[in-house]
Amino acid sequence: MGFLSVLSMAHRLISERLSPGDLAIDATAGTGADTLFLARCCGRRGKVYSFDIQSEALRLTAERLAKAAASEHALAEVALLERSHAEMKDALPQAAHGQIGGIMFNLGYLPAEGADAAIITVPDSTLTALNASLELLRPRGILTAVLYPGHPGGDQEAAQVERWASEIPGAAGQAIIYRQLQRPAAPYLVAIEKK
Repeated sequence: MGFLSVLSMAHRLISERLSPGDLAIDATAGTGADTLFLARCCGRRGKVYSFDIQSEALRLTAERLAKAAASEHALAEVALLERSHAEMKDALPQAAHGQIGGIMFNLGYLPAEGADAAIITVPDSTLTALNASLELLRPRGILTAVLYPGHPGGDQEAAQVERWASEIPGAAGQAIIYRQLQRPAAPYLVAIEKK
């Protein structure tokens, strides 16, 4: 048995913190895998906010959720928001601030057939979103960010996210990295637990 993939590790860390009725955020909806995962964790009394700047990503996410809802009855309500993750603080109701149990980032580009690979997450908006995430999380809430240094622009974003996480004061939270050391261009995970 090998180590967990970075996505599986992100899911594991998040699942250990979320309970039915919780609030969560998918900062980068993509094809909807993390949104659906969060909807399952939060249950029908919970709520998930899912962000993406691409309407195609939200369409794919909606399709994934609809397919799952046909056979599952305990999914959280999901708000699909065609907005940048940098706007999450403004997009969420004030009552949700400081109440979010888990926030997931899966950075890079939309991994779907026909998607424009030139549309990628960029450090400026990602760092803004990460800073907002620390304010939105509840104490002991967790943030996961899967980083992709192997595509153009991904290496700079990964380095800046890693630097950002390393500079979080210990009194505010703790940060870890989960990474395969022999493959420097492979995706890896940064996770932060808010104190």
